[in-house]
Amino acid sequence: MHGARFSEGFSRGLLRTTAAFALIGVMGLVAPAAFADTAPLNAPTVEKSELSSLPSFADLVEKVSPAVVSIRVVEEETVTADNTPDLPFPPGSPFEKFFKQLQPKDKDGKPLTRKAMAQGSGFYISSDGYVVTNNHVVEGGKDITVVQSDGAELKAKLIGRDPKTDLALIKVDAKTPKPYVAFGDSDKLRVGDWVLAVGNPFGLGGTVTSGIVSARGREIGAGPYDDFLQIDASINRGNSGGPTFDVHGSVMGVNTAIYSPTGGSVGIGFAIPSNIAKDVIAQLRADGKVTRGWLGVAIQPVDKDMAASLSLDKPKGALVADVTPDSPAQKYGLKAGDVITSVNGKEMEDVREVSRTVASLKPGTTIKVGLWRDGKARNVDVAIAVFPDKLDKVADNSPTTPQGTTESLGLSLTSSDDGVTVQDVDQSSEAAEKGIRPGDVVLKISGRDVKTPSDIVDGVNAAKKADKSSVLLLLRSNDQQRFVALSIKKG
Repeated sequence: MHGARFSEGFSRGLLRTTAAFALIGVMGLVAPAAFADTAPLNAPTVEKSELSSLPSFADLVEKVSPAVVSIRVVEEETVTADNTPDLPFPPGSPFEKFFKQLQPKDKDGKPLTRKAMAQGSGFYISSDGYVVTNNHVVEGGKDITVVQSDGAELKAKLIGRDPKTDLALIKVDAKTPKPYVAFGDSDKLRVGDWVLAVGNPFGLGGTVTSGIVSARGREIGAGPYDDFLQIDASINRGNSGGPTFDVHGSVMGVNTAIYSPTGGSVGIGFAIPSNIAKDVIAQLRADGKVTRGWLGVAIQPVDKDMAASLSLDKPKGALVADVTPDSPAQKYGLKAGDVITSVNGKEMEDVREVSRTVASLKPGTTIKVGLWRDGKARNVDVAIAVFPDKLDKVADNSPTTPQGTTESLGLSLTSSDDGVTVQDVDQSSEAAEKGIRPGDVVLKISGRDVKTPSDIVDGVNAAKKADKSSVLLLLRSNDQQRFVALSIKKG
């Protein structure tokens, strides 16, 4: 979810919204006059003692609201048909392409740019003016303004940002101490607990909404460290970067995204847990950047079929699909096909837990990695390195002439320099269902290297003799490696 962005289109929308507000005001004036002499029949009444038992967040809101701010960011964007409002053409249509060619240009033939304004939210975490917000609110902005609840406007500078968690830290020149709030322990937050979201929806200014924690540990595809709180307190455009409070006034999350078919709140909002945010913000405050631990493996989930083919008692941990050259994993002997089951004695449930655990470690730290390899558990000591800015990609391989067919797997295969290339896939097979495509390169079967299609046939036969119901293929697709477990047809 992005900060609320304003343009000419928004101005027209604002006029329509203002008219709607005016109509509501008129209705409010007329209705009492029309029914002033009519007493409602059988109207239910609520005793004062019943009202006093209902929850009120007024004291809490009064306490925390001064620390919550609105953020305005001025950005430059290219004037194109893409950001011209109200074009009634579907993406990729000839009409859209025609209008793109007509986009305004300057005297040198370059596309014109214009200033756009994004709005979001944030909150003070110290009396000297540090403000937490979302990376996507301030990303690319050169002119950042913090608007306090008392209306004061202060220029802010960017201290640091972390795109991987969508967090950023900015600072104002605090001539007087600022009201601030503190992070709480999000691990103590339970599904069903009350929460408050405070922010600047649609640029309207300080707004408070309430709800409960709907779920924990949500993965929404935002990044490698997804672990969101899902809340049903209303979050809308402009709420990005605002805090989620518990009933004690501690910050339990940073509002960052919504799920919505309309662009407005439908009761499914996501917040970055405070226990992730406070560690990231501490690094941004100290160094202006985030340094993460790096093991140097590409990992993927372990499903039931994979667990069976690996002789694991249940799906758990993370399967190593590839090992990066010159990485700690390669140096200390990790291999594709290993399953990472624990780190420093702590059991790893899934890929996300492995990624977050390794990333949270200080580079240079030596850790004990628990592995499942060749049907046995073992431990390997590994010294964690600094996560590199860029990683080299593995070259692609092109298929050559078909040389064999493995009917039991639904694959037509051919030899290639790095292994065996998939030439064709039976579209009614499990291989097709699990995303194997022509051009994929098979590197291993059940942990054994393959050089020719006959090696795969041998691997299938060996699995049958061992009374296994599936085989595990290591595939390379473009620049990525992954494992796929395929059932073996009997007979």
